[in-house]
Amino acid sequence: MLDRRYPDLSLLAFSTLPFDWARISEGLPRAAKIFGGAFPPSFERAGLLWTGFKESFQIAFLATLLGVFLSIPIAVMAAKNVAPKPVYLVGRAIIIISRSFHPVIVAILFVAAVGFGPMAGILTLTLYSIGFVAKLLAEEIEEIDWGQVEAMRSVGAGYLKMLIYGVFPQIMPRQIGLSMYQLDSNLRASAVVGIVGAGGIGGTLMNAFGRYDYDFAFAILLMIIGIILVSEGISGWVRKKVW
Repeated sequence: MLDRRYPDLSLLAFSTLPFDWARISEGLPRAAKIFGGAFPPSFERAGLLWTGFKESFQIAFLATLLGVFLSIPIAVMAAKNVAPKPVYLVGRAIIIISRSFHPVIVAILFVAAVGFGPMAGILTLTLYSIGFVAKLLAEEIEEIDWGQVEAMRSVGAGYLKMLIYGVFPQIMPRQIGLSMYQLDSNLRASAVVGIVGAGGIGGTLMNAFGRYDYDFAFAILLMIIGIILVSEGISGWVRKKVW
């Protein structure tokens, strides 16, 4: 019964969407022109490529550093086993808000607020980092060995010492792994948010398309793919060593 309904739903969804087939057919020659102009890729402006990548890396690194730093207290607030109920609700609300919007939407808001450039990118990816890292750290805190915490309490340790010596050592490997993963994720996202004016190599890519420099744009895309492959390999290696 279910197997028969899925094709019907797919057909309904496809038939009710407002596709402009005339415009699509007109766009195919333009797409062919873009792809034709992209080969071979041009690396003549390697200095501009390097400048865009360096800015993207700086944005991703600073956003990861700030996001992970802010995620630790938020994760403690959002862990029900170490936070009072009102604090827990506030912590969870912060995480939900941070995870509610796509980075591009947030980048548009920050560009409107602080202007074009890397500051908007850093703020965007910091919020993006909090939503991911704080959530997983809070879940990790809720799964810790509570015996270590009870041992700290039995010798009269206060709340702060209980966190420092009883909770944080247990989540440290997970935190390092999440930080590396988030740096890798922010490096990818920095190229996307740069398209809307939040700095980085994404802005260089949009400028290349705006000037119809498709061969240079393709070179930028190849560089982004190469950077992501390298960062994925490094972060994967670090996560295996830590976890």
